[in-house]
Amino acid sequence: MITWSILAFLYGLIIGSFLNVCIYRLPRDLSVVKPRSFCPGCEKQIAWYDNIPVLSFLILRGKCRHCGAKISFRYPLVELLTGLLFLMIVAPLGATLVALKLCILCALLVGLTFTDLDSLILPDELTLGGSVVGIIFSWFVPVDDLVVRLTMSMAGFHPGPHWASVAESVAGAVVPAGFLFLGGWLFEKIRHKEGLGLGDVKMIAMVGAFLGLRAALLTLVVGSIAGSVIGLICIYATKKDASSYELPFGAFLGFAGILVALTGAPVIHWYWGLL
Repeated sequence: MITWSILAFLYGLIIGSFLNVCIYRLPRDLSVVKPRSFCPGCEKQIAWYDNIPVLSFLILRGKCRHCGAKISFRYPLVELLTGLLFLMIVAPLGATLVALKLCILCALLVGLTFTDLDSLILPDELTLGGSVVGIIFSWFVPVDDLVVRLTMSMAGFHPGPHWASVAESVAGAVVPAGFLFLGGWLFEKIRHKEGLGLGDVKMIAMVGAFLGLRAALLTLVVGSIAGSVIGLICIYATKKDASSYELPFGAFLGFAGILVALTGAPVIHWYWGLL
């Protein structure tokens, strides 16, 4: 188990390095495959020994070897965060499909969170692509939800476990996304300005595709509360106009989604037991 945990951490560092490429390139409509990694300042390609996750940043003291431009602290942060998340997932679950599913979800959420913080964009490659991956996974790893199963059972439908899991995944993607889209649409009609981007809608759909309806709704609640509180603090601290302040809501959904993926099951089961 310790060996798998160490491998998961190291692999997470590598995935985090690739996420940094996605965070920089996807909002700029650049290929994430080629050219090789380069310095945004002098545009010189980065040698493999200067591209080792976390370690290279420390050796170079956060500066480009060629031009001396500062390297954003976001790079080692994303790499280390992804590695630690993979470690936290694999340590208790081992090398299982459940662990793989949660690792992929957390990697996507890390990528989306920091992309939104960096550019206020949530790329379709991660949100829509992630939704498809989540639905595919639901065939092999049962979605821990009962809402659709109970509804279908009351209606007289009793699908097999694989199809029931896929139905939970699809409902988890569609229903919360529909609520969020409707809320944004009503805000726009009432306030006559856009209050929510479609990227946020697609992002919560991705979370629901992986975790199911209840977990997606919990993510939406936690993300909304955190976004409201921290947003008000930022507006007050920076003395910006609240009516024009652009809140990176996707970042709060990302952190909330990671929290729910790692610790949300007991909370959901506790609340469900009260109903």
